[in-house]
Amino acid sequence: MAPDPRGQIFLNAAAYADQEAWHAVAEELRRDAPVLRVEEEGYTPFWAITRHEDVFRVSRDNETFLNTRDSVLGPDAQFEFIRSLGIDPKTLIHMDGDEHRDHRNVANSWFRPRAVADRQAGIDAIADSFVEKFRELGGECDFAQDIAVPYTLRVIMSIYGIPEEDEPLMLKLTQGIFGAADPEYLGDLSDPMALLTGTIAQFDDYFKELADDRRARPTDDLATVLANGQVNGCPMDQHASMWYFTIVATAGHDTTSFALSGGLEALLRHPDQVAALRSDPTRINTAVDEMIRWTSPVRHFLRYLSAPATIGGVEIPEGDRLLLSYPSANRDAEVFDSAMGFDALRPNANRMIAFGGGEHFCLGSTFARRELRTILPKLLASVKTIEITGAPEWAQANFVGGVKHLPVAATFS
Repeated sequence: MAPDPRGQIFLNAAAYADQEAWHAVAEELRRDAPVLRVEEEGYTPFWAITRHEDVFRVSRDNETFLNTRDSVLGPDAQFEFIRSLGIDPKTLIHMDGDEHRDHRNVANSWFRPRAVADRQAGIDAIADSFVEKFRELGGECDFAQDIAVPYTLRVIMSIYGIPEEDEPLMLKLTQGIFGAADPEYLGDLSDPMALLTGTIAQFDDYFKELADDRRARPTDDLATVLANGQVNGCPMDQHASMWYFTIVATAGHDTTSFALSGGLEALLRHPDQVAALRSDPTRINTAVDEMIRWTSPVRHFLRYLSAPATIGGVEIPEGDRLLLSYPSANRDAEVFDSAMGFDALRPNANRMIAFGGGEHFCLGSTFARRELRTILPKLLASVKTIEITGAPEWAQANFVGGVKHLPVAATFS
């Protein structure tokens, strides 16, 4: 039997740049092929899981469905090349069981709700500064690049203790990790692999110097925690430490900025919902969950079967791998009424699956929500009017992506 061509939406980074077309195909799959075997030359075959019920089940069963070291989709040759250089990723998303738990505990206390709440004053100050920047720009800007990206970057860098003058480098590097497939971020390079490996090397150099400094001169920041973190009473090995620094910096930034830019784009297309949030700011938590459901910045993770399992009536053998499609699960009409529409007042928006589940539930989810819950009310309170003035542009990326350009214009109160 010939491979189903609809499986290309998970492989082709450019497909994600056309969200309407992508979701139309995903809707078909949820209906008639919710567990789809995808085969493509150069890739190990996988099963694409598209229904909310199935993605939720797999996410929570961390004994049957393992992460392993290949937890993100890519060509087999890419992983072979990275391993030949000795720079293959070793992060929380590439670990299972005790190894995952012990490494997660190194920084877990920094991401608990109470710890995040204690940093509210700092997040408020950063949010205020970017609302003021919006005003200084005359209310006309590319909201994604001028506000969402630097705001979320500033928050995560302030937690790290990285100086503002290093933020342009951090931005370049985070885009080199998650945007390597997007022609806009390639610059003078023609090979995404060259961008990716070069970026990893620069991260390694930067964070090694930072870690050395924090071991010699510890301070009250996350960089100090990671630099001095121990696993089973021993310092983390250098490779795992570098990747810990890298994944927190990248995942803690790009995902949140995409949720903010894409969520605002959707909200501004519904003036009645903007008015409802203005009149009742207590609804902001629901609105933020809907923005995250709608944008689903993390497009997938992979899981590997440690034993045979039946999913959606399909028997899958031990050792096969699954692609968990979060954007598809978050548009499942079996869970969300009018799922293909945006509703900032959606009563069950918190049922979205964008942060994963089970042991691998996103470490930074509380920070991400708080960043959006902080800046959005400030933004709406400061403007009299705000509207989209041009066509938004979505990133070409099949792992982490969203609205990368959002031209807007506002008048201020």
